[in-house]
Amino acid sequence: MAVSRTILEQIKRLIPPLDGTLHKGQSGRVGVLGGALDYTGAPFFASFSALRFGADLSHVICSPTAAGAIKSYSPDLIVHPILREDSTIDIVRPELDAILARLHVLVIGPGLGRESYMQRYAKAALAAARARDMYVVVDADGLYMIGQDPDSLRGYPKAVVTPNVVEFGRLLKDVGGDPDTPSNDKAALLSRLLGGVTVLEKGAHDIVAVDNTKVKGVRDGQREQIEVDITGGMKRCGGQGDILSGAVGTFLAWGKCYEDGAFGDGSLPFTRIPLLAAVGGSMVTRTASRRAFAIHGRGVVTQDMLSELAAAFSEVLGEEHVFGDKGKL
Repeated sequence: MAVSRTILEQIKRLIPPLDGTLHKGQSGRVGVLGGALDYTGAPFFASFSALRFGADLSHVICSPTAAGAIKSYSPDLIVHPILREDSTIDIVRPELDAILARLHVLVIGPGLGRESYMQRYAKAALAAARARDMYVVVDADGLYMIGQDPDSLRGYPKAVVTPNVVEFGRLLKDVGGDPDTPSNDKAALLSRLLGGVTVLEKGAHDIVAVDNTKVKGVRDGQREQIEVDITGGMKRCGGQGDILSGAVGTFLAWGKCYEDGAFGDGSLPFTRIPLLAAVGGSMVTRTASRRAFAIHGRGVVTQDMLSELAAAFSEVLGEEHVFGDKGKL
């Protein structure tokens, strides 16, 4: 089904109010784990889009070989160059745990690469996030990690995976899915095979699905699928998926703040937060893509989308969520 008015209203309830009642950090603290020698743009786009989306603080956990470049892109980011190739997980784990304790959500994968040491750190970070009951987004080469060890994520309902067409096909095969499954059922199938994880299948229209009806230990399971058919830009530039992962991550961070009682009345079922975050992030990202393409056309690059996120947010979710109930600043 398409995005209904009910879904849209539920998404809006996850947005922190801009009325002066919240302290620094209560509008979301986002962490992005990724960034090795050859990949510094992806973690920047994911982490900086979280700030443009409205998160209070954004951290990047990366390799020392990527830290200098990422720091130079923006002084607004908090960069932790702790993923050292010549170190071990046992040595890095205390530093990683201390960082995770400061976050509401962890985005794993942008710029991660497939070097063995980065993959090991990502897997350790996922395990640590699960132990803390954190919300998690897995994208890019984080999805390769999941394909190698599906049990590292399987059955974790606070996770969202965001595969593109190639990543989706590979991951579905890795978890034992039938490739001949009808296209409209594949996202729900992947969710079910991963134990109820929310799936955001990127494509001409984004598909968000969760299916935990056959997950062991889950009572009153649900199968829900939403098609986000908002028009995006006509050019799919590299890096747009990183902005999406940052956007979904920000919504999940807001969901954690909502869950903790920082704002809202708590009446929205917490189990819906991953699905709502995926839909909301998709809607705004696609709108930002369309707006950037309208300005730059064939020459559009991912960086052009960053300046469109605030306007796209307002277009999709209403101006009151940008300026507050008292009107424009």
